[in-house]
Amino acid sequence: MALWACGPENAREADLPVLGNKYTEEKTVEGKLVVDTVYHQIAPFKLINQEGDTVTNGNVEGYVYVADFFFTSCPTICPVMKTQMLRVYEKFKGEPDFRILSHTIDPKYDTVALLKDYAARLGVGNAKTWNFLTGDQEQIFELAQTSYLTTAMEDKYEPGGFLHSGAFVLVDQQGRIRGVYDGTKETQVNRLMKDIPKLLNKNAALGS
Repeated sequence: MALWACGPENAREADLPVLGNKYTEEKTVEGKLVVDTVYHQIAPFKLINQEGDTVTNGNVEGYVYVADFFFTSCPTICPVMKTQMLRVYEKFKGEPDFRILSHTIDPKYDTVALLKDYAARLGVGNAKTWNFLTGDQEQIFELAQTSYLTTAMEDKYEPGGFLHSGAFVLVDQQGRIRGVYDGTKETQVNRLMKDIPKLLNKNAALGS
C-alpha cells in the first residue's frame, strides 16, 4: 500500500507541489539569520542498468525523471505499467533533460542481460533515456519505501511473490518528488505527460 494515494486529483495547479515531509533549517548568512525550507529528496543510490553501466543519483541530477518499480515476470500490473510508460518514453525520448528509471524488485531473476532483452522487446534501443535498473534488492526496497515513498517488498501471498505499487513518481532537477500517478490508468498517465513539461521549463521548478 502506497504512503499516499496515486495522483491526487486536486494537484493540477501550474506550480506542482513538492511532496513528502519538509522542515525548516536556520543558518547564518553574512551575519543575518536565514530560515530555509528543506524538502524531502531521493537518497543516494548506486545501481546497474541494462547496458551494465553504473547509474547513481548523480546521473540524474539536473534532470526531470519518472521512476517506477516492477519485475519482468510480474503476472499482474507490470505489463500495463510498461505499456503506459512506453507512451511517456515515446513522447519525451527526444528531450535531453528527461529520464526514466525503472527499478526491478526481483534482481535475482532480472539480470542485466534479461533487462536488456526486456528493454529491446519494448522497443527501447538504448539506455540514454530509459534505464532499467537492477542491484542490491534491499537497497531497491529501501529506495522505494523511504525515498520514492511507494511500496516494494517480497510477499509470498502475492502473485509473482512481490507486492509493489503501480505508481509513477515524477522527480524534479533537485531530486524532489513533484507528483505521483497511477501507472495503470491512462488518464493518470495523461496528466503525468502534461505535468512533465512544467518541470522541464526550469523556471517552473521551485528553488531554481
